[in-house]
Amino acid sequence: MRFLSTRGQTEPLGFSAAVATGLAPDGGLFLPETLPDLSGELADFAWLGYADLCYEFLRRFATDVEPTALKELVARSYRHFTHPAIAPLEQLGENLFVLELFHGPTLAFKDFALQFLGNFYEHQCRLRGETINVLGATSGDTGAAAIHGLLGKPGVAIFILYPDGRIAPLQERQMACTGAANVFPIAIEGTFDDAQAALKDVFGDQDFRTQHRLSAVNSINLARVLVQCVYYLYAWLRLPVAKRQNVEFVVPTGNFGNVLAGWMLQKMGVPIRGFKIATNQNDILYRLFTTGEYRLAPVAPSLAPSMDIQVASNLERFLYYAAGRDPARLRKIMETFKATGAYRFEHFNADTFTASHCTDAEISAITRQVYQKYGYICDPHTACGFKDLSRDRVSVMLATASPAKFPDVIRAATGREPTHPSLEALKSRLIVRHLLKADPAGIKAFIAEHGV
Repeated sequence: MRFLSTRGQTEPLGFSAAVATGLAPDGGLFLPETLPDLSGELADFAWLGYADLCYEFLRRFATDVEPTALKELVARSYRHFTHPAIAPLEQLGENLFVLELFHGPTLAFKDFALQFLGNFYEHQCRLRGETINVLGATSGDTGAAAIHGLLGKPGVAIFILYPDGRIAPLQERQMACTGAANVFPIAIEGTFDDAQAALKDVFGDQDFRTQHRLSAVNSINLARVLVQCVYYLYAWLRLPVAKRQNVEFVVPTGNFGNVLAGWMLQKMGVPIRGFKIATNQNDILYRLFTTGEYRLAPVAPSLAPSMDIQVASNLERFLYYAAGRDPARLRKIMETFKATGAYRFEHFNADTFTASHCTDAEISAITRQVYQKYGYICDPHTACGFKDLSRDRVSVMLATASPAKFPDVIRAATGREPTHPSLEALKSRLIVRHLLKADPAGIKAFIAEHGV
C-alpha cells in the first residue's frame, strides 16, 4: 500500500518510509491511498485477542514489513500492559460503556501507538544499520508515552517539547525522571501550540531533517492514527450484538488524532453510528463542528491540560476528505488559516460528528457525579465526555488516562486520591529537563549537540 500527502506535492511512499518521514516534505500529513473494506471480515475478527487483532489490521497497511517481523513487533508492544484484555470495556449503565485505555506503561491511551512506534523505530534502525533522532511535542501524555516507547533503545535519541508549567506535575515527572541517557525533555516557554509550531518549523528544514535523520512521534505520524484504529474495532466487537449498530464513541480530544482514528475505521466499513468530540474550555473543535468556523482563541490552562490546544494538527486529515481529496483546495484552506488564524467553511459537513465543551467547574462537578452515581473515578479529560450524552444511542466513553495522574483534581471532586505504584515511585526522583524558547534555531542547535 502507498501513502499520499494531504497537500499533494510529495511522492507517494510505502509504510516504512512514511512512518520514518513523519511530516511530509510539503508540510502535509500522510494518509493511505485507499482504505480497505473490512465489513466482510468482522465476524472473523470477533474472537481475536488484542495483539492478534492489531496484527490483522496493520498487515493491510504495513505491506512492506515482513509479516513475521510485524507480528512480533505488535506482540512485543502489548506485553507491558497490566490488564489481560489490554483495552477492557466496562459497563456502567444499560447503554453506557467505558473503554479503559490507560493500562499501558504510562497510564494513557498514547501507549497503544507509541509502544508500537518505539519498537518499529528500533527494528528499522537495526535493519538499516542507522541511527535516528525522534522529535515530538506534547500537551501531557504523548511525551511520556513516546519516551517510554524508546527508553534506552540503541541508536535512538528522543527530544520532547512541552509547555513549561502547563502540564500536570506527574506528567512532567514521567518524562523528566527516567534517568535514561537517550531522553531529552525540553520545557518550552509558551503554550503547546507554540511547541507544536516550532516542531513543524524544524521538520520543514529538509536539509537539517535529512542530516540528523529526524522522525516524528506526534500524531502527525500516520502509524499513530492507524494503530489507534484498533481499539475502536476491539471495543465494537465486544459490545452486545444488539447494541453495535447504534453506538456512538465519545472521545476526549485536543489534537483530533484519537477521534480521527475511529472515524477512519468507520470509513473502512465498521458500522459505527457516530462520534462525539468532547473538548474542554479550549474548544476550537467544538466551535468548528457546531458553527463551521475554525478560529484561533487564546489558550486557557485547564484541569484537563492534555486538551489545552488550539491548532489541532490531525484535523488536516479530516479536511482532506471533506475537501473531496483535493490537495489544492486543502492547501488553500491551510494557507488561509495559517495567515489569518481563521477559516469559515461555506458548507461544512460535520459527517457523523457531534461535539460538546466543558468548563473547569463542569469537569469537577461531572467527576463527582460519575463517582456518586456509578462508583467510578474518571480522569478530568474523560469527565468532559460525560457532558450531554445522547439518550438515544449506546455511548462508549474513551477513558484516555488514569485518574491517578491527576490526584489533586480527583481529591477535590470526590474526596478520594487515586494512586499508582509507578507514579508514586517518581515522586522521589530527580527531575532532569532542559529549558528552551519556542525557537526553531535553538531547538535545532540542541538536537545537533545531543542527538545520535
